[in-house]
Amino acid sequence: MADHAPTTNHLPDGVDEGAEARKVAFGAFVGTALEWYDFFLYGTAASLVFNHMFFATDDPLVATMAAFATFAVGFVARPIGAILFGQMGDRVGRKRTLIVTVVMIGVVTALIGLLPTYATIGVAAPVLLTSLRLLQGIAVGGEWGGAVTLAVEHAPVEKRGRYAVMPQIGSPVGTLLSSGAFLAVSLLPKESFDSWGWRLPFLAAIPLLGIALWLRVRIEESPLFEQMLEEDSTARTPVRSVFAEALPGLLIGAGTTLLGVGGFYLVTTFMIAYGTGTLGLDKSLLLTATLAAAAIEILVLLVAGRLVERIGGGMVTIVGGLASAAAAFPVFALVDTKNSVLVVTGIVLGIALLSVSYAASGVVLTALFPARLRYTGVALAANFAAVVSGFVPMAATGLLAWGDETSVGPAWLLVGLSLVTALSGFLATRRPDSAAQELSGGRVVTGA
Repeated sequence: MADHAPTTNHLPDGVDEGAEARKVAFGAFVGTALEWYDFFLYGTAASLVFNHMFFATDDPLVATMAAFATFAVGFVARPIGAILFGQMGDRVGRKRTLIVTVVMIGVVTALIGLLPTYATIGVAAPVLLTSLRLLQGIAVGGEWGGAVTLAVEHAPVEKRGRYAVMPQIGSPVGTLLSSGAFLAVSLLPKESFDSWGWRLPFLAAIPLLGIALWLRVRIEESPLFEQMLEEDSTARTPVRSVFAEALPGLLIGAGTTLLGVGGFYLVTTFMIAYGTGTLGLDKSLLLTATLAAAAIEILVLLVAGRLVERIGGGMVTIVGGLASAAAAFPVFALVDTKNSVLVVTGIVLGIALLSVSYAASGVVLTALFPARLRYTGVALAANFAAVVSGFVPMAATGLLAWGDETSVGPAWLLVGLSLVTALSGFLATRRPDSAAQELSGGRVVTGA
């Protein structure tokens, strides 16, 4: 089988490349919005529902740790999804694979909303919850990498930053939808919320799935992948080839993604548990803060996506990582005041700064891998970072207990995540740009 990769990025005759790129980017956005809605929904529920309704213990800290452990299971499963769906995306097609992943995500999330609690079926409740979380993680493991690959491979070179950021915008939109849904049902009386109210946001995944599926079916396959099929240049064993040929890119890519995922869960999922459990803040305040942060994040992502086109994804990653590291302690100090305005300000600031590096993820990761390995490489890099990220809320909870319930430990954790991402961004700028050159049809895109 040929080992070269195609060097053109054109659609079939009669197809408007700009219009198709916008349609693909929007389809990627809607699909990842559903993905993150479902995933963030679980994180919020782990803080507010699963800890006391699915785990039998009188110790709130132990219950929260157990709920966050099932939260982490979804992240551990994501590399499995990256392997399964990455190979499928690099051999069968990006579009077909993304249809499978989005259906799986929506169905599993709806099933979580139908689960009986521990009071009804005993130990089977957390077992079923963990099993569904595992399936959800596998599906999500193949979603984002494929969405960003398809968006980038359709995008015009000079507009790649703005199109590549569309899947990332699905993250704050998913947060807005999930936090908004939980904020709405949290207004119900406690008895109603505990018995059926918390289930409604999970069941809402079904109509969202219908919209995402309709959009996914209508988009065109990647022109690069179509050409690889014609030239018989697809990889026989993408996973093995990624480790053999692109291991440095895999490690760098994981590092550049770490802050955008792990830092986000630290400032949202952990912060909700910390605010309600340790500081005694009302859960509606923290959910409102998360909503405000998600709204600001959309603007930050749009601006940073344009900045990527000007100075390169690696440089944007460095700037975002260093800014987040500098702001880590101020963010927690603002939340520790317990003042409503300052709490919201702290969470908004934390999310806004870590979103700068997150905006560059699509451009950086796709430039690290050749087209024949791109779906697998991007998915594996992002999900290796996600495995670490899944344990961030639990690690932060442990640091909180170790530090006599002060925020010093979690703040240092945010500093660490930020510096790893900044260093990885620097290393990305030092990499040869062969994959970026391929994406541009022969023109080198600097600053991967």
